[in-house]
Amino acid sequence: MKYVVILGDGMADYPVPQLGNKTPLDVARKPYIDMLAGKGEIGLVKTVPDDLPPGSDVANLSVMGYNPYKYYTGRSPLEAVSMGIDLGCDDTSFRTNLVTLSDETEYSKKTMIDYSSDEITTQEAHILLSAVNTELKSDILNFYGGISYRHLLVWHKCDKLFNLTPPHDISGRIITEYLPNSEIILNLMKRSYEILKDHPINVSRIEKGLHPANSIWIWGQGKKPELAKFKDKYGIDGAVISAVDLVKGIGICSQMRSIDVDGATGNIHTNFDAKAQATIDALNSVDFAYVHIEAPDECGHRFEVDNKVRAIELIDEKIVKPIFEALYSKNEPFSIMVLPDHATPLALGTHVNDAVPFAIYKSYDIRVSELCYNETDAAEGIYISDGYTLMDYFIGGEKNARK
Repeated sequence: MKYVVILGDGMADYPVPQLGNKTPLDVARKPYIDMLAGKGEIGLVKTVPDDLPPGSDVANLSVMGYNPYKYYTGRSPLEAVSMGIDLGCDDTSFRTNLVTLSDETEYSKKTMIDYSSDEITTQEAHILLSAVNTELKSDILNFYGGISYRHLLVWHKCDKLFNLTPPHDISGRIITEYLPNSEIILNLMKRSYEILKDHPINVSRIEKGLHPANSIWIWGQGKKPELAKFKDKYGIDGAVISAVDLVKGIGICSQMRSIDVDGATGNIHTNFDAKAQATIDALNSVDFAYVHIEAPDECGHRFEVDNKVRAIELIDEKIVKPIFEALYSKNEPFSIMVLPDHATPLALGTHVNDAVPFAIYKSYDIRVSELCYNETDAAEGIYISDGYTLMDYFIGGEKNARK
């Protein structure tokens, strides 16, 4: 028996005026996903409790079957695991974005222009972060380069909790009221601006019409997590296929295989074909695969209506179709679940904790309905209030889920 979760990060949305007051899931051409919904079961699942932040960390933990109240320790340490950073019990990890801020003289009066610096290349980003690390590292502070705009700060012997805002939550806003309540962190951010604003990499980017990565933005703190083994929970070996360190880190912490894919970028230009093939290949040696596609979420954060619709269509065409056809051709039982981790409404440009639609197809239990995969039709199906029990429902059956 094979199980596949295809997670389109941030796919769910609200009605969009530019789309005739329909959602991207309503208008996207997605024949395979709609087929899975029509021949399977659909519903809504609350992946993020109302009193926890609606981030991809909490949401993906829930979808993978981990109660976030028990296992959530912050976003950045999950990314640190994926990056091979061995956090000690006294270490606190922070996500560090390379962002684009406006050019007002006073740092606190600047505006968050772009949380990703035009999705800066990893090569450019590492040069810039190296410059920051050279100037700002100390016996207790060290920066580590990740992918594109996503990097880490590790602070040794930090036991304080700070009020830190994700930069993708404040796109286009003046940063004054969102600055950290830590003089140390704020000083690092201010000093980074002086280091980066005239760096040759940024001068070149401006000449090319690209946003400069002229500041770091620190957020997402947490301690080293400890997750139960996925195999101990569900009795099967698993693999995670993702471009982002957060999801890869959850997989590694749960002792699933994390599979790197050439050309996987975390945006709409990712190598969809290679991610699908990596999933198909992985299922030759494991029984569970979790393939994560970041593109719809990035489009939501960037208010890109057409690209979000297109991202969903590419997931259907280049991920769901080949995986379904490969499994179907083997004449062996399989189940596929399609869902987002959370909604990223285009009207807001950030995450919300609304329940999200899921579709489960079982090759051995074909049903017939006129329902399609979208927010409205999913509301006619079952409702799972504790998101972390959805995996029990998917793998173990109805008796294991609390609704």
